[in-house]
Amino acid sequence: MIETIRSVYEAFGSGDLPGILARLDDDVDWASETTSTAAPWYGVRHGKAEVAEFFEQFGSTMAVQEFIPVSLAANDSDVLSVVRMRAEHRASGRVLAMDLHHRFTFRDGKIVYYRGTEDTAQTEAAFRS
Repeated sequence: MIETIRSVYEAFGSGDLPGILARLDDDVDWASETTSTAAPWYGVRHGKAEVAEFFEQFGSTMAVQEFIPVSLAANDSDVLSVVRMRAEHRASGRVLAMDLHHRFTFRDGKIVYYRGTEDTAQTEAAFRS
């Protein structure tokens, strides 16, 4: 499972959306864990088409400068990770630098559930600028 997440992160880094989607269950439940609505990628997504929208909305508003997994751990069904991310908000030019925390749940070798946390205050400030 950890290798699958590493491959998802590599696909993200190279802009390979089909490579990410191939590792997801058709009914995947995907979301950033926040009540904020500041960023267009916030909100719960169901299914691969909606996850594709998540990545398109993120990519159209943010330019990633750094995305480095610093820690990964797993049990029988979940992978938890910490990722160091630095990205520029395309409209404001504001740079966000934070640690992201990700939880992926697997079933039959596919990701069925994802929740991620981030410093939403930084993100909200970038979108207000």
